[in-house]
Amino acid sequence: MVESKKFKLLFKDRIGIVFDITRLMLEHELNIICMEVEQKDGFAQISVELDNSENNIETTQMLSLFSTLPGIESQSRLKRLPQEKREKWIRILFDGMSEGIISVNSKGLINTANSVACRILDLPYEGIVNTHISEISPKNNILMECMEKRVPVSRRKSAVTSTGRVEFYGSAKPIHDSQGDFVGAVLLMKDLKEVKAMVDAVMAPIEISFDDFIGNSPAILNLITFAKKIAELDTIVSITGESGTGKELFARAIHYESGRSGPFIPINCAALPEQLIESELFGYIDGAFTGAKKKGKPGLFEAARNGTIFLDEIGDMPPGPQAKILRVLQDGFVRRIGGVEEIPVNARVITATNKKLNEMVETGDFREDLFYRINVLTIQIPPLRERLTDIPLMAKTFLYQFNRKLQKKEQTISREAFKKLAAYSWPGNVRELQNVIERAAIISDSSQISAESIHLNTQPLCCGKVCRTSTPANEDLSNDESSLKNRVADYEVKILLEALNSTPSIRKAATLLDISHTALLKKIEKHQLRNESKVSPWEAPVTAEEDFH
Repeated sequence: MVESKKFKLLFKDRIGIVFDITRLMLEHELNIICMEVEQKDGFAQISVELDNSENNIETTQMLSLFSTLPGIESQSRLKRLPQEKREKWIRILFDGMSEGIISVNSKGLINTANSVACRILDLPYEGIVNTHISEISPKNNILMECMEKRVPVSRRKSAVTSTGRVEFYGSAKPIHDSQGDFVGAVLLMKDLKEVKAMVDAVMAPIEISFDDFIGNSPAILNLITFAKKIAELDTIVSITGESGTGKELFARAIHYESGRSGPFIPINCAALPEQLIESELFGYIDGAFTGAKKKGKPGLFEAARNGTIFLDEIGDMPPGPQAKILRVLQDGFVRRIGGVEEIPVNARVITATNKKLNEMVETGDFREDLFYRINVLTIQIPPLRERLTDIPLMAKTFLYQFNRKLQKKEQTISREAFKKLAAYSWPGNVRELQNVIERAAIISDSSQISAESIHLNTQPLCCGKVCRTSTPANEDLSNDESSLKNRVADYEVKILLEALNSTPSIRKAATLLDISHTALLKKIEKHQLRNESKVSPWEAPVTAEEDFH
């Protein structure tokens, strides 16, 4: 069989070109398979495919024949029609997609299938296209259901192939033309292995860079510039600053800027019980102690290989583990509990604390040699009260984030509210500002956050209203038994509430108050302080009289 021949003809645009070509082909008994017309800049380009099986005319003869057409500028042989080029491009585009695609017409005949769909169904392209959908899979498949009900259908499905069972998530939708008539349906298929990989990627910790820091004050900009310079070094970095200034975020940004391929592993030294610190940090071998895993367990220093290990609240580490940490930092090796092997450590070490380690060295609460070992490159993050010019920008950014999280219309902050924010000392720093803005976004139903909606932690909320935590100075105390004792108690409650609402945990509040964790728990119980939800702050109990009013 003689193959068809394709030609490109260029004319000065005029009426009747297609008629002239058709008449010429009819005169020479040549069958037109396909013809396309493209008009551009006063010219008409005609692409034509001819069935030459009857006459078997040579290409040169065909070109000479076309030259007799009125107004023709040029004629040449074509390898591929424009429509074929478009179809090839669409096929390449579909095959490059990560989802499997199958579409059917209104009668259920498959007219499209990409390479991913062929792989999932374990069928060749030729074995899918122009086949009725009922022949590909059971009658209860998603695409058949979508066609019959003419509604979107989505569910988890599986297909049995020659290589085994393939699990995928399918989503089918009906297709309608511009007049609203049903013309077919399309099915998207996603391999569940790829879905799981996407979920794992989404659930992974979000990388923090220095671009995520909000603020234009010279203090923070200079700090970021310095941190970028030292990020690629292997030297130990010590980050100091008050609670809530963002020490861990800064450590994460240094890790990101360093380009290290390993993970960022944060360790809260204050949260680890002393008896578990060594096993968690250095690991243990099989049978090292009662309850140890049979195959042993690597420590976090090993897990941080080629990455960064972040020792947060290192000032709260007991003296015993301090000595072992010092040895790791000096020698660059760890030894698992019960083992003899020296395992090299290849991790960047960053420490952080909100305590004054130099004073702790003088009192004997922190090892002097460890202090000098970690105090090589020090980053002091300034408290929020020293970068007040950043508060408006930070408050606006936090409010925008919380509006999106709460699915509320975008709110603004009034001038009076900004003044109130600027006049506050911010003992909880950025974390406290974030909490205050979130609280304001929740309780305010207006499009603008007013000063009344800004409840600072010196004024804890009780059901949306400011609680009484102390006795007003002008209140008559003559009938109040033990008035001095009650006033002292009220003042203690106020101090406790300030500490609890400006720190993320009871343990850190105890550290801020310089009392033990147990002592603070007893005081909370004594004054019946409560925190019923994450949204509401710590608050004092409401008296029966106040509750009535």
